[in-house]
Amino acid sequence: MSRIRDIGQLMKFTLSFTVVFSSVVCYLMVPDISFDLTSVLLLFTAGMLVTGSANAINQATEKDTDALMKRTSSRPVASGRMSVDMAWTFALITGVSGIVLMASYFNATSAVLSAFSLFMYGFVYTPLKKVHSIAVLVGAIPGALPCLIGWVAGSEEFSAGGWILFALQFVWQFPHFWAIAWVVYADYGKAGFKLLPSAEGPTKYAAIQAVLYSVILIPIGVLPYFFGMSGLTSLVIVLIANLYMLWRCLALFRKMDVGSARGVMFSSYIYLPVVLLALLADKVSN
Repeated sequence: MSRIRDIGQLMKFTLSFTVVFSSVVCYLMVPDISFDLTSVLLLFTAGMLVTGSANAINQATEKDTDALMKRTSSRPVASGRMSVDMAWTFALITGVSGIVLMASYFNATSAVLSAFSLFMYGFVYTPLKKVHSIAVLVGAIPGALPCLIGWVAGSEEFSAGGWILFALQFVWQFPHFWAIAWVVYADYGKAGFKLLPSAEGPTKYAAIQAVLYSVILIPIGVLPYFFGMSGLTSLVIVLIANLYMLWRCLALFRKMDVGSARGVMFSSYIYLPVVLLALLADKVSN
């Protein structure tokens, strides 16, 4: 049981589940796709394998820095419960298995996108975190690609719907990650991570950036309605969710404290499932 728990930590099961959830929802939003349990389970499994592989690479690479931070020191590789070689072996097996599964059951395009996402997260974003805050921009690409992967897996093409969903999750990540970086700024500092947009750390500049990106989310949120992907009900829900995110980011700008940053962080956790499920429910009902 302890080994199973370690594997769950290695692949960051909760985070992976959230990422794959967005991919499955976007797959089901493709106009000609109806719910099929086998397809959903296969997409979920492939997504968990690829995402778990990326997270394993992240932990194998950041073993020493994870050991310095309170929130990550208990991870299996950082704590010494699992060897780096075992983590890399796990990453190789799960990554290849997930990509092959995507190619075999869905299509080659979605498999290539999955491989690209894995590479970007594990080998570009992960080392870049110590170099420059542009890592958040780079990391937002593999962070949003599950939406496009799910769409392409169902439609077999790069169409407007997939790009809109990609854009929605791409922009959402900026206030989300900056809020996390604000809350754990001291811990990230120990590891040398540079994830806030200001080199000085939690500043007004960082807060206004979160506000600006939450504003950008508003017009992106109405695109599904204007492209016929959803109806009026989801438009209203998405608009309310966007305004709530903006309100939380404005509170951070006004108060400049960890409590407000934590408010943005938790709001962003709620935002994504609410928006995606609202869009999917509208598609199903129509």
